Amino acid sequence: MFKRYKKTRINQSMRDLVRDVYLSKEDLIYPVFVVEGENIYQEISTLPNQYHYSIDKLPILLKKLKKANIDKIILFGLPKEKDECGKQAYNPNGVIQEAIRFIKKEAPDIFVITDVCLCEYTSHGHCGILEDEVINNDLTLEYLNKIALSHVKAGADMVAPSDMNDGRIKSIRHALDKENYHYIPIMSYGAKYASSFYGPFREAACSAPQFGDRKYYQMDYRNTKLAIDEVLNDIDEGADIVIVKPALAYLDIVQKIRDKTNLGLAVYNVSGEYAMVKAASQQDLIDEKGTVLEMMYSFKRAGANMIITYHALDVAGWLDE
Repeated sequence: MFKRYKKTRINQSMRDLVRDVYLSKEDLIYPVFVVEGENIYQEISTLPNQYHYSIDKLPILLKKLKKANIDKIILFGLPKEKDECGKQAYNPNGVIQEAIRFIKKEAPDIFVITDVCLCEYTSHGHCGILEDEVINNDLTLEYLNKIALSHVKAGADMVAPSDMNDGRIKSIRHALDKENYHYIPIMSYGAKYASSFYGPFREAACSAPQFGDRKYYQMDYRNTKLAIDEVLNDIDEGADIVIVKPALAYLDIVQKIRDKTNLGLAVYNVSGEYAMVKAASQQDLIDEKGTVLEMMYSFKRAGANMIITYHALDVAGWLDE
């Protein structure tokens, strides 16, 4: 007697009963780009339906989040002025610091995560302090500490170092603990690959390197074991959540990390992945809703607890249907 597996797929109700992977709004984190200036609410050309917000236009964002019932965001800042050391990144009155204060005042229930890096703030576009066009790793850690502390003092709920400099998690954890921020968690970009999928983000964040590339500090996509090692090292240094970035092409890494730890595990469904789906759906080559939901469930199936995605508002609406 052969098994009749089709019995469990005969209709939607039956399929719902036997599913073993779940997706909810609580899993979603929405990336937000805040720009210095006034009266700016402008669609990002490389990311359809995503916007640059000046602080005075953040009420538009908060209205969207409330309607979708999304309560977690990760902030990226675009300053007017950049320099070799990215001093606006740790300016107490910088664009991100002011955005945090505004959001926490107007919508205190929003959980605010902040990107901790220098690339959006440096004139050269690299993720650290340069010496002879190479990042000085240990000096950069001092600047990352200042950035993280400035975000937390402004009201950030969690910091997310994305720079991929060695020892950053231990350094930031020590800096936070020294200032008695013992309970501020760190979300580490533990496995961040040097990827071609970042193109739209580089334009959205005005963070493309002015020379060279980031392959000597981001991970080589031909490596698996090193990714596991780096993630476990970040956990040993004090990371509370780890991220795999990008998501779609790295689900094997997600699964391997999940097999190694029960810690919170996030994927970043990056700009290139989002833009490809948008472009294909606009040409009626794919069904956007079906494709995006399939992707979201694949992230959860691989072992992710949470998903950073530009699709978050749409997914929230689809889950309500």
